Amino acid sequence: MLIGEVTRRSGVSARMLRHYDSLGLVRPTGRSGTGYREYSGEDIRRIFHIESLRSLGLSLREVGRALDDPDFTPSGLVDDLIRQTLDRIANETELLTRLRRIGAAEPAGWEDVLQIVALLQALGSDSAGKRQRAALSSAAEDRMPVEALVEAALNETDPNVAGALRWALARSGDEGLALLARGLEAPEAEVRKRAVQAIAAIGNDTADALLQQALTSTDIVVRRHAALALGPHGVADTIPTLIDMIVAEVNDVDAADALSALSADPASADRIASGLVSHLDSGVADSSARRRLTQALAGIPGSTASRALAELAQDEDRGVALTAAYIIGLRDARDSGGR
Repeated sequence: MLIGEVTRRSGVSARMLRHYDSLGLVRPTGRSGTGYREYSGEDIRRIFHIESLRSLGLSLREVGRALDDPDFTPSGLVDDLIRQTLDRIANETELLTRLRRIGAAEPAGWEDVLQIVALLQALGSDSAGKRQRAALSSAAEDRMPVEALVEAALNETDPNVAGALRWALARSGDEGLALLARGLEAPEAEVRKRAVQAIAAIGNDTADALLQQALTSTDIVVRRHAALALGPHGVADTIPTLIDMIVAEVNDVDAADALSALSADPASADRIASGLVSHLDSGVADSSARRRLTQALAGIPGSTASRALAELAQDEDRGVALTAAYIIGLRDARDSGGR
């Protein structure tokens, strides 16, 4: 079969067939009477084998080894090709994400594009200082794509940078809330916590509605951080979770502060005091938990809390009794000073 017919049947160009010939990959087994290359059936099969291996990403040198070296084993090479392909996909995906973010920022010219690229690079820097400056700059200049800010906020471990990112997101309004809501479903507890904190920092009606939903989450991490965010805003539904946090000694000081803020409402104050007393009397809480619950009563005004403290001052647990007596003394001094 002459080269023209081989080209038509195989789809491989005559130029490439000559290149294969020069490399020794496929040498025609014969020549016509006029000196033209003639390919046998075995030559055609080899051409198809070469094209098949090339489709997997093998170089021509690797193709030659695969076909001619009897000791060649494909497993190692295939593993290498898999790793190379995964790396290439990751790089291309990262590039695609970067391009989409630049497009979402709607740059007016190349100067805007360069500025956005610089901010994105700084946001991914190993330097916490650079990341923080990028977050602050993005908020001031309104250039950073919100998707990039959300991703950074959900993964940031440095508290100063995280605060700057939350501030930048708060300035963006509702735009990042849908993305942050997805963070509430993240497999990592720390990411879920950061999502709640970022939503709380936005502080508008839509954000508060998301946090209200989070209060009923089956995820205890989400529920607790939502309670810490909503408690100081007077949301009484946070009370059971905040009290449970004191018992479990999880952010218990913050939880007690949130209960104290909630107790500005007299109805909430009685509900909080009753909840604390219920846990104190349940017999479930250990000695240290009972002391924390007693301490939490210090920030709760009203007669219910006062009666509970008077009874606790006689408690069998000396630590609880001393804590209650000390709180009563502080309350008496405060009340006498106010007369």
